[in-house]
Amino acid sequence: MSSTSSSSEDGGGGGGAARRGGDYEGPSTSRHRRSVNEVWPEPFLEALAAQVAIDARSGGRLSVAPALVSIFRVCSTWRNVSNSDPLWARLTQCIWGQTHLTHPTWHDEFIFRHRTAANFRSRQSVYATLQFNPLEVNEHPHGLICRCLTLSDLHLACGFADGTVRLFDLATRLHVTTYQPLHQGGLGLHPRAVAGIIMSDLRLVFATLDGDIHVVMIDGRAPLRRAHVGDVVNDGALVDFAGCGRWWVGLYAGVPGRAFRIWDSNTEELVFVGGTLTDPEALMGWQMLTDLTQFVGRLRVTQQESAVAATSTRVIIIDLRDQGVVLHDRSYRRRGLIVTSVDVNEDAYIVVDTRGLAVVRHVGTSEEICRFNVRGASQGRVMGCMNQGYAFMCVAGVIRVWEVERGANLYNLAEGMGEVNALVANERHVAVYSNDATIHLWDFGAE
Repeated sequence: MSSTSSSSEDGGGGGGAARRGGDYEGPSTSRHRRSVNEVWPEPFLEALAAQVAIDARSGGRLSVAPALVSIFRVCSTWRNVSNSDPLWARLTQCIWGQTHLTHPTWHDEFIFRHRTAANFRSRQSVYATLQFNPLEVNEHPHGLICRCLTLSDLHLACGFADGTVRLFDLATRLHVTTYQPLHQGGLGLHPRAVAGIIMSDLRLVFATLDGDIHVVMIDGRAPLRRAHVGDVVNDGALVDFAGCGRWWVGLYAGVPGRAFRIWDSNTEELVFVGGTLTDPEALMGWQMLTDLTQFVGRLRVTQQESAVAATSTRVIIIDLRDQGVVLHDRSYRRRGLIVTSVDVNEDAYIVVDTRGLAVVRHVGTSEEICRFNVRGASQGRVMGCMNQGYAFMCVAGVIRVWEVERGANLYNLAEGMGEVNALVANERHVAVYSNDATIHLWDFGAE
């Protein structure tokens, strides 16, 4: 893989209009407001509102709404601009990263996103536990060990060590279906353990440790099928699997020079094989087939079509549109990373080193956004995740929440959770699978 960079951690325009004909009435506030109405065309005001929002974004996403209210109060014309749904679509996509409607209008969508983000900050949520029938667990001795969690707007998917994927409806909080790999058996004790899940509102894709990839339409229009047959002997173990709308990406360990495999998700064609990130962890990759306590690496994909991959000594960022190009390469050999702490949002990633220092960086530039200390990280395993505004770190059964724009510690979301197997967050929900086979769900957008 080629590399592009590497580093080590170590004016008064309205006056003339007020004087037209015999209408000039001196410095009246109402006359000044009417002149503003006449001078500024609506497209210009929409562009101005968008720029105000972008400028206010530097103070945090929750600063945008008050800034918009200020300009919409100037006069009736400026207030009318607030009725433009195309403007709210632009603002919602720019500020909240939301590209599709889940509410009747874009104005409603913006309000919902703002309120939900404010709820994350103030700890306003509805808590529930999700249930499934334990009798459906097969005879696999580790059938209740959750390997990964994935959220979409509509569903939560849980991948287990026996290859099972269970799907829950977030609105009803009910278990709606279970998927099983089509072929059993394989090399080692855990070849069917789920390595990762990619999910949209319509489609679910999951991969297993032996490299098989399965695809299913959630609405049942098409049955579960195997889209790719793994070859664990020649490729190594598939230790993590992630993706976005256009790409599927696998992180492998066990065979030198084959750390990454990238597929076009539309054609399901393999477009890239290569990379040396996991070469030092080759033995650990093979050991995962018999010991699921190993954590070789973590892979996350952003909506900007880049992938962040980490081992205990290194983080690299690759461009999925230009396969094989490493955008950034950062060494952590001196301090070491906690692999299970790594996560991304749309444009940033977070890592925690073995001394408990968490750092959030821009994916595109690797520039540091903030840093904070995760208490107790040096004594126990850290399970971490993040959404666009907040980071969640679980240590010794305590889930703490930080604001990622400034690194401020906000509150403890939960305590006494015991050991946590998986943790995930999106812009509305946080989900945790604890070692007692309980799925915990917090909804920060509940009405």
